[in-house]
Amino acid sequence: MSAAREWNFDGLVGLSHSYAGMAHGNLAAEQHAGQVADPRAAALQGIAKMRRVQQAGLAQGFLPPPLRPDWHFLHALGFRGAPGAVLDAAAREAPALLRAAWSAASMWTANAATVSPAADSDDGRLHLSVANLSSQIHRALEPRQREGHLRGVFAAAARFAVHAPLPGAPGLGDEGAANHTRLCADYGEAGVQVFVYGAQGQRFRARQARAASAALARRHGLAPKRCVYLEQSAAAIDAGVFHNDVIAVGDRGLYLAHAQAYSEPARARAEVEAACRAAGVPLRWVEASAQDFPLADAVGSYVFNSQLLDDGAGGTWLLGPQTLREYPRVVRWLEQLVEEGVLSRWETMDLKQSMQNGGGPACLRLRVVLDAAGADALLPGAVATPAQLDALEAWVRRHYRDRLALEDLRDPALAQECAEAQQALAELMGWPELLACH
Repeated sequence: MSAAREWNFDGLVGLSHSYAGMAHGNLAAEQHAGQVADPRAAALQGIAKMRRVQQAGLAQGFLPPPLRPDWHFLHALGFRGAPGAVLDAAAREAPALLRAAWSAASMWTANAATVSPAADSDDGRLHLSVANLSSQIHRALEPRQREGHLRGVFAAAARFAVHAPLPGAPGLGDEGAANHTRLCADYGEAGVQVFVYGAQGQRFRARQARAASAALARRHGLAPKRCVYLEQSAAAIDAGVFHNDVIAVGDRGLYLAHAQAYSEPARARAEVEAACRAAGVPLRWVEASAQDFPLADAVGSYVFNSQLLDDGAGGTWLLGPQTLREYPRVVRWLEQLVEEGVLSRWETMDLKQSMQNGGGPACLRLRVVLDAAGADALLPGAVATPAQLDALEAWVRRHYRDRLALEDLRDPALAQECAEAQQALAELMGWPELLACH
């Protein structure tokens, strides 16, 4: 494969961003349930993060939010009539399902799909498998529209293969790239795939199935000897680690994890090291011990839900959430990583609106490795150039509310605002087919 770069595709925060508390096992989402959200601030914070990554010389794209509410879902549940009548009836008879129909959780595109670069697949194409997200009803509504988005952005069939979700059946739960890490010597070279699946906790159920991860590896044509499957520890899941990206993050030859991330820590590390050694991938596995900071600090700070990014000089820098600065032991650990040369630097950004729903920097992005020809084949309107980011900010300021309470989800005016914003976004992106994804 020719020289390649890693792209970050962030999910635009939708107009219906709210604190509905629907994600069982996500402690931040449950803690802030019922509070008043600020969709405008949430979207602008996400765009600011994209701009910071783009200004650092890295490749940045974005994916649109789905149209909300999900009228197909509400109609399938038997709610009929004009929009206002549908919303009012759903609010009275099935408020939890109404909240699901309005969910803006697709902003966390780490759950959108699992991605395998062309260098790793047996047919030389980039493969993206849309996640079924079957463990949570509000998220299980996303794949229908998200598949359309990915097929539009990655439309060149000679270079890209976009796969439909796995069946949403018991034992095949798939939560996307949040449970997958690719390790490599360089982005354009063949790598090692680390798939993480869940052990059953006492408080919370697992979300990613091993069988689903194995199916994705087969579907993408990955070499079995380059795939490793690690089991999350039940203790981590019960502590609020609903996805692996809450407890570990990797980039190229660097893997950062908490020592309590996996059910058999020594074996997990040995298996990844062995696969990397056989593949010629130089690996630096760095663990934070319970003495460095406990699981509770890992979950509260979201330090592992940071982005690891190429610094342009052969090193790696970390972009984390502002909240991690509230955890002194986590800060000391990061400073130690800089002193040891593991990281060249670390920075933080304010992502409060997303964080209060349990989504940090790494949740907001889907990593995609592309060579120059692959980048040229992308939908141009999905590339986050400085001018496009300016346009997106103006679009947000024009269409988004700065206050959204749960009772507002029965307001038909909000639905109309969402429809008008989608129309404007399709025009901004130069992609009228976006409206057909609804």
